[in-house]
Amino acid sequence: MNNHEPKLRRSTSFSVVPDEALCCVLDRINDPRDREAISLVCRQWHRIDSATRKHVTIAFCYSAAPAMLRSRFARLESLKLKGKPRAAMYNLIPEDWGGYASPWIAELASGFDCLKELHLRRMVVYDEDIRMLVGARGHALQSLKLDRCSGFSTYGLRIIATNCRCLRTLYLEESTIIDHSGEWLHDLATNNNVLMHLNFYMTELKILAKDLELLACNCKSLISLQLSECDLIALIKFFKLASKLEEFGGGSFNVDQGEVGAYNKVVFPPRLLSLGLFFMGTNEVSVIYPFCASLKKLDLQYTFLNTEDHCQLIQKCPNLEVLEVRNVIGDRGLEVVSNTCKRLRHLRVERGDDDPGQQNEQGRVTQAGMMSIAVGCRELEYIAIYASDISNAALEAFGTFSSNLRDFRLVLLDSEENITDLPLDNGVRALLRGCTKLGRFAFYLRPGGLSDVGLGYVGEYSGNIRYMLLGNVGESNMGLMHFAVGCKKLVKLELRSCCWFSEHALALAMLQLPSLRYAWVQGYKASLNGEGLREMRRRYWNIEFIPPGIEECQEASEEGRATLVTQPQLLAYYSLAGQRMDHPEYVVPLF
Repeated sequence: MNNHEPKLRRSTSFSVVPDEALCCVLDRINDPRDREAISLVCRQWHRIDSATRKHVTIAFCYSAAPAMLRSRFARLESLKLKGKPRAAMYNLIPEDWGGYASPWIAELASGFDCLKELHLRRMVVYDEDIRMLVGARGHALQSLKLDRCSGFSTYGLRIIATNCRCLRTLYLEESTIIDHSGEWLHDLATNNNVLMHLNFYMTELKILAKDLELLACNCKSLISLQLSECDLIALIKFFKLASKLEEFGGGSFNVDQGEVGAYNKVVFPPRLLSLGLFFMGTNEVSVIYPFCASLKKLDLQYTFLNTEDHCQLIQKCPNLEVLEVRNVIGDRGLEVVSNTCKRLRHLRVERGDDDPGQQNEQGRVTQAGMMSIAVGCRELEYIAIYASDISNAALEAFGTFSSNLRDFRLVLLDSEENITDLPLDNGVRALLRGCTKLGRFAFYLRPGGLSDVGLGYVGEYSGNIRYMLLGNVGESNMGLMHFAVGCKKLVKLELRSCCWFSEHALALAMLQLPSLRYAWVQGYKASLNGEGLREMRRRYWNIEFIPPGIEECQEASEEGRATLVTQPQLLAYYSLAGQRMDHPEYVVPLF
């Protein structure tokens, strides 16, 4: 009898997998985190990942140098690049802070022969940048998104419209664009016959209805149009021509120019599933009644509807999956949503008129409306609410009934003198324990809204959260330290109005967060030179400090021009590119 058993040996190399087979496998894997893990297995897998990666997102443009992208992913087909911190959307970051696209576009124009799609978000893009990009890749570009960008004009848009004949998507939403003329749209309609998505929503660009009609005639595949303000009566012919249109936003009502009944002539395309209108009031809302039942997305943020109008309209929209409104919808309106819209996945309730004289008891969102949504809309994945009042029970309801939530955002307004139930410690614990799929979490409260214990709960039960915004939370440095013990997957952290957190505590807390790559803090107990942040230093970690200062307000009073004391800001981020060189004087790089 042979007593020698065969020894099992574990292969220490993955090179037995042929390149061709590995390419076939990786072509089916698109999740960036999976791709990142694969690239770390061995040199062969790293090389194949580099050669086959089709899309890359760079969450902060200063985290890497443009040349690094080219050396790593030379055959890239799609790139998404983000610039200024998210706070820039709320005018918390000065316009000249940075986020310039020029070095990136220069690199893209010189060597990315496979690039078909480019998405720039919150970046400064000049007309010359557009000229360089289009000169190199205009013949192949299928999608160009300049998302909340600035620095360019309609001259740049004419360059795009004239040369990018394969463009299927042009996205300019909320970008600040210098408007020299509307000829860019005529050029686009003349030179392009494959466009499917055109978005210049909230840009204030002036256009002619006849150019939209020409676009509809030449681009038979147009399915989405979102534009700046344009009277619906001028679009009657366009709607007849754009028979395949599924998404429309930006049309407006102007009853000063004619009878309200004139809008009864407006007939929307038969396939329309998504709608957003400007300045629609009680007298005009009936225009959209005939096709409400087919709508899947409805944006009412820029209408003049009252609470009752919202209730009447939403009762006719049982198939809504996305709803965006202002808080004038009130608790009663949210109750109607919960009873009617059982397929709702995305709900956004923005703040409305802050003038107490313009508000009424119905036009407030409180814990009552939030509980209705939690109980009635079980498929909800995203919710963002500006609430006037809140309770622990409302948050507990989401933890109990909203197991599909992936993104939860709450802002507690300061319009009410008294809040029903603070602190929200038990509520946030129940929410985070129940909503285990949450990947993004924003919780902006009022002083006293969350104790140190509650902040510790946030850290303890945020195991899968990768992005977090917290405002007016905790009571002391101890709460911040309890928070930092958890959040093992947290990549991006934003803190606002936490004036009791010291620089020393912030530094220690961020060192304890193992996955953290980006942190922005405004309103903390700052020194004049950021000396207390020294302990935050580590390899590849850039720290930028904006000291507190005094600046003049734009509006002058009877006593002269007012001054405003600005809060200190801290930005820390992981970077392979070293310190940036394009920062303005008021930004102080540390250590």
